[in-house]
Amino acid sequence: MTAAIHEFSTRTLDGKPLNLADYAGKVLLIVNTASNCGFTPQYAGLEALQRQYGARGLVVLGFPCNQFGAQEPGSEAEIGAFCEKNYGVTFPLSEKVEVNGEGAHPLFKYLTKEAPGLLGTTAIKWNFTKFLVDRDGNVVERFAPTTKPEELAAQIETLLA
Repeated sequence: MTAAIHEFSTRTLDGKPLNLADYAGKVLLIVNTASNCGFTPQYAGLEALQRQYGARGLVVLGFPCNQFGAQEPGSEAEIGAFCEKNYGVTFPLSEKVEVNGEGAHPLFKYLTKEAPGLLGTTAIKWNFTKFLVDRDGNVVERFAPTTKPEELAAQIETLLA
C-alpha cells in the first residue's frame, strides 16, 4: 500500500516529473529552500547528508520557494545554476512552489498538517524548514530553519538502520 506522501508529485527545475512515489522505501528529508536567505549556506549541509547517506536510502528533496522576503526571485534555470555552482547540489530540486496559503503545494499542506510547528501552527515560518519522513512514508518530525542539517544525522541514522 502506498503511503499518502507518495501520492504527491510536482516537476523538477528542468520540467521533468518529480513523483514522490519514486522514493517509496527511502528516508526523505523535504526542505523548502531559497538562494538569497541567511540560511542558504545550509545547502552545503543538505548536500553533505545526501552524499553521506544517499547510498543507504536517504533522499534530500529541495523545494525552492519565494514566499519569504522574496529570497528566491530567480527562474528555475537560475536556481539550478546557483545551487550547482555554489554548493554542488546533486539532490533533486523541484520547480518553485508556494508552501503557505491558498496556493500552497498540496505536499506542504499535507506535511504541515502531519507535523505542525510550535504551538500547533501549520504555517511554515521561513525558508529551510525541514520535514523528515521514514521509509514507510510517515512524517516523523518537523525542524525549524535554524536547525542545521548536520544536527539531523543521528535521527537519519536511526531511520536508515
